[in-house]
Amino acid sequence: MAARRAQAVGSEKTWLEAAQAFIQETLCPTGKEPTNQFTQLVIDCVKTTWLSQGRHQGFALPLSYSFVSVQDLRSHQHLPCCSHLTWSSTAYQAWAQEAGLGGTALPRERLLLLGTLTDFPADLEQECRNGSLYVKDNTGILGCELIDLDLSWLGHLFLFPSWSYLPPAKWNASGEGHLELWGVPVPVVPLTISPGPPPPIPVLYPEAASRLLRHRSKLRVIQPNLAGKLVRLSALVKSKKKAYFIASLGELSPAGSQAGSHVSIIVQVPAQLAWHRALWPGRAYVLTELRASKIHGHRYRVWTTNPSSRLLPLKPECVRELDLDLELGGTLLEADPKPLPGTSNIQDRQEQKGLARDSRLLSYTGTVTGVLNQPAGLYELDGQLGLCLSYQPFHGLRRVVRPGVCLELQDVHLLQSVGGGTRRPVLAACLRGAVLLRGFSRQKPETQSSLQAWGASLYEQLVWERQLGLPLYLWVTKALEELACKLCPHVLRHHQLLQCSCRGSPGLGLQLLAPALDALAPLGIPSRNAHKEILEEPHCCPLQKYTRLQTPCSFPTLAALKEEGQSKAWTSFDPKTLLPVPEVSHLTSCQLNQRLAWSWLCLLPATFHPAQVLLGVLVASSHKGCLQLRDQSGSLPCLLLNERSQPITDPRLLGCLVRAERFQLVIERHVRSSFPSWRELSAAGFIQEQRARVYVQFLLADALIWPMPRPLLHSATSSTPPQAEPALPEGPHTEQSRLFLLSHKEALMKRNFCGPPGASPEVATPTLSFHISGSWLGGTQRKEGTGWGPPEHRGDENKDQKVLLIFIGPSVRWFEFLHPGQVYRLVAPGPPTPALFEEGGSSCISQRPLELAGCTSCLTVQDAWTLELERSRDIPDVPSTDKALPESLLTDLLSDNFTDSLVSFSSEILSRRTLCEPLPAAIRTKPGSTEAKRGCVKITVAVESADCEFRPHLDIYIEGPHLPPPLGLLPGARVYFNQLEKRVSRSHNVYCCFQSSTYMQVLSFPPETTVSVPLPHIYLARLLQGGQAPFQAVASCHIVSVFSLQLLWVCAHCTSVSIQGRCTHQGSTCPTQTSVSQASIRLLVEDGTAEAVVTCRNHHVAAALGLCPSEWTSLLELVRGPGKVALQFVGPGAQPESSAKTDEPLTLFLRTLCTSLSVLRPVVLSFELERKPSKIIPLEPPRLQQFQCGKLPLLTHVNPRIQLSCLSIQEPEHSSSLGALASSCTGTATMA
Repeated sequence: MAARRAQAVGSEKTWLEAAQAFIQETLCPTGKEPTNQFTQLVIDCVKTTWLSQGRHQGFALPLSYSFVSVQDLRSHQHLPCCSHLTWSSTAYQAWAQEAGLGGTALPRERLLLLGTLTDFPADLEQECRNGSLYVKDNTGILGCELIDLDLSWLGHLFLFPSWSYLPPAKWNASGEGHLELWGVPVPVVPLTISPGPPPPIPVLYPEAASRLLRHRSKLRVIQPNLAGKLVRLSALVKSKKKAYFIASLGELSPAGSQAGSHVSIIVQVPAQLAWHRALWPGRAYVLTELRASKIHGHRYRVWTTNPSSRLLPLKPECVRELDLDLELGGTLLEADPKPLPGTSNIQDRQEQKGLARDSRLLSYTGTVTGVLNQPAGLYELDGQLGLCLSYQPFHGLRRVVRPGVCLELQDVHLLQSVGGGTRRPVLAACLRGAVLLRGFSRQKPETQSSLQAWGASLYEQLVWERQLGLPLYLWVTKALEELACKLCPHVLRHHQLLQCSCRGSPGLGLQLLAPALDALAPLGIPSRNAHKEILEEPHCCPLQKYTRLQTPCSFPTLAALKEEGQSKAWTSFDPKTLLPVPEVSHLTSCQLNQRLAWSWLCLLPATFHPAQVLLGVLVASSHKGCLQLRDQSGSLPCLLLNERSQPITDPRLLGCLVRAERFQLVIERHVRSSFPSWRELSAAGFIQEQRARVYVQFLLADALIWPMPRPLLHSATSSTPPQAEPALPEGPHTEQSRLFLLSHKEALMKRNFCGPPGASPEVATPTLSFHISGSWLGGTQRKEGTGWGPPEHRGDENKDQKVLLIFIGPSVRWFEFLHPGQVYRLVAPGPPTPALFEEGGSSCISQRPLELAGCTSCLTVQDAWTLELERSRDIPDVPSTDKALPESLLTDLLSDNFTDSLVSFSSEILSRRTLCEPLPAAIRTKPGSTEAKRGCVKITVAVESADCEFRPHLDIYIEGPHLPPPLGLLPGARVYFNQLEKRVSRSHNVYCCFQSSTYMQVLSFPPETTVSVPLPHIYLARLLQGGQAPFQAVASCHIVSVFSLQLLWVCAHCTSVSIQGRCTHQGSTCPTQTSVSQASIRLLVEDGTAEAVVTCRNHHVAAALGLCPSEWTSLLELVRGPGKVALQFVGPGAQPESSAKTDEPLTLFLRTLCTSLSVLRPVVLSFELERKPSKIIPLEPPRLQQFQCGKLPLLTHVNPRIQLSCLSIQEPEHSSSLGALASSCTGTATMA
């Protein structure tokens, strides 16, 4: 025990020595010698406060505590902390447990803080005071917050027993922390108190003070003292010129005066701005020596304070009411008692035909439970309300407000159902209201991200200069958060995105929002007038009136857009809706699954709610060769078109930020299924695999483009890791280049003729690559300053300089920018290298392909080389090139001429289908062509030709290494194909196939709205005009006779005849015994100008026979038993040939039906030619046919009958008249 007491005495001595040194160095007034008396006062103050806790464990001094100066806090305390001198460890632990859910309590440090409480920011003049509070000692000054300020404390030295310190955030540019003073500070020197009661102060109460303002002549002779209860306290407004706030005093007992009578007082003297922290609504005060002033922009006079004015608490025994009749003479109080009128220009301007709502003014006290967006002043209050503090200056509160802070809100606006993505009610404070601090947070502030640190100036501009209403402001903050999540920090830094407008030039964030923001909040609205907003009645401010906002748009991440597109595509995927209802019941299993193998969905921005805006950095993929939009979430392939159906050719677009409101989100669905028949389409178990290819396509004219800062672009534009980038030499940046004119470009595909650099021939694998051929324009040029020097002269300049450039590996990223007819510059970084662009530099192609391509040299483009687009008119001696796309003649395309089997044409895609059977076997193909492989894509196109009124249809097959097909091959799109290989099938139809030399260019996207163009209505004789006839048309005709009819049931798997639902194939291994019905009928029709043989299949047979759906179903069920019924009608009046017995009831019924007027009737026939326009065999010439006219034989030329396929059969609108006409025509022909 004695040893412990001796140790304590030694510790106390050490502590006192340290305390004395600290006090003399840090707390003694500057310019004065330190005295033992002052030092003892400080130590006694600390000792008294320490002993007041009652649990000092026998120690008279807080030996575990050490003194800390302002400089120590700023320099060494980098973590938030708190200190409570009078608390025991148990009390702190209980306090920390109440810090709240999800928060961490402030850690405790045993530090003693003393300093002078002041409202001077530094040793400056009084004019620099702005109402902020500080703690100062000899080492420095720190900003602080105090809940209940007593003005008598200012300028005095205090011990702060309970406080917390928050160091500056990582992103805080000012680099200063601040103090939160929890408890009542303890003065080191007792504050002086007046010895006796002061004489009563003559005062005016609000009603009399208001009436006095109307008498200008009397105001010069009196500076009254105003007394009353504080009923309203405005925000502390800090403008560029001055800072001020407005306090409103009301009557002490409103029952004896006019209801709601109050008088406003402007406090704008810098030394009095600290009053704002001392005033409490509901308490009574006296403000002395006021004067009346005229405020600019306000028509009436108001009371303002003088530098000599004082703020005193109102004590009834210390005041007396001033009798103005005695002081000034006359009866002032009989003046006009009408209240001051007011205007509401903003309110009238925002009124919108009954759509605007009025917010509610109220007072509320609550606890902050979340920080939604600190720079934007958005918080969560009590877990259920939104709080917006951005409509009034709150720089001091921004550093204090965090979860756990208690706020008292006076005269704030309550806005409900604001829209714009905000669902909770929002409290928002304008300049009239006050946000008062009523309790500090016990929680340690969260680590502040860069998003939470930047943007405060931008948000202030939106509120103060553009005067955004709260619904629109909330949407803007949400949109900027979406943009930050998409682009920061890899594409942009946060401060670049959230930069405020400077000299009329908006920052990037506002530029991205400008199309939507300018439409909802046009520029040119006058700035807010703070005096009017606070003083005028009725009250008008940007928060008074509001309209529910329909969210204009959103900026989803590319990954979210892709995911939502896929979700919509698979949600809408219904096999029943993808297949035509009447036809689906007649499809076999292979046909059914083939139709479902590929489908697509195009989503427009308006499809989403809210509408989506496409935003990302344009990059080129080094792995796929396509263009992509990229943000922080990932990438999305894209297809871009320049104006007038031109492709993009300028590589400078790479790395630019692209924003598009008009675009098409394309989802190509690939399905592998095994549906036995149409009856099982509802069973999802027959789908084995689902894949989707998602990409966007848009026009550059519909996009806004911003170049991005180059140092930030590597992670956004390069698909290779940084360490894979070639190292550039140190010193001056040197480059060399050479111009070339591109004449032909080949397909991007995997080729096996050349392996990656360094790979041995034995292990070479097919690598993605493409070739271009062109001509060098001049020699190599070197970089000189910002331009290029003259080309090097070589002796072989007159020699043909055709070159073949090979792009392989990462260099395939230039594929989308290279197009025939353009001049490009090939740029190689690094020191000058002789013969860098000469033949054989790095190529591994043999000489024979070069000779076939007509090139004299070959060059492999290095990964680090870049391309630049050059304008042809700026380059001398450029060969004249025709920018028009070369196209083959239609007569050459649809002929058996194979002089040149490579054809080119523009076309519109009509349909696309994924096939699982081989291509049509070709009887004449280009030498060296390979056999067709299983698995290919068939595209049917309508070839565009100026010489043909009706566009012929042609099939194009894509197979092998060209799969998957390039982007943009969609029905409705216009596409140019160059150097397709023309082939002829065994049925003499011309079709085309992709080859390695094929170049494809999308000319236009599918139209956003599909307009159904009706088929032309023609006479059948027009079909005899050859190439001038339409491929599909409508004709009004009459069914003359039936040539044949066949009804059968087949196995859905192997297509063998099915009898009574069982497959008849010998040794059948069909997985299911499912059968489908099929039907066909051949009819002879005529319209008075020509005859035609029409073939109808499946559900069209029911329309030809005139059967309703129930009758057709019953007929097919009767055929199920025998499995097949076939009737062959030899000629008019002859007995039919049948595969079944002629006396069977079913056969008799069909024979009677086919010869009845129910079938032989006038119809409106939609058809297509059985002979495709691509068929190259010549038409059958007219033949001589003998007719008997009485006893005389007649010999005449008869055209061959036209062969048609039925698309639909409809009954004519006026069947009786058409039938009569047709009957008369038939009778006339018979008589002839």
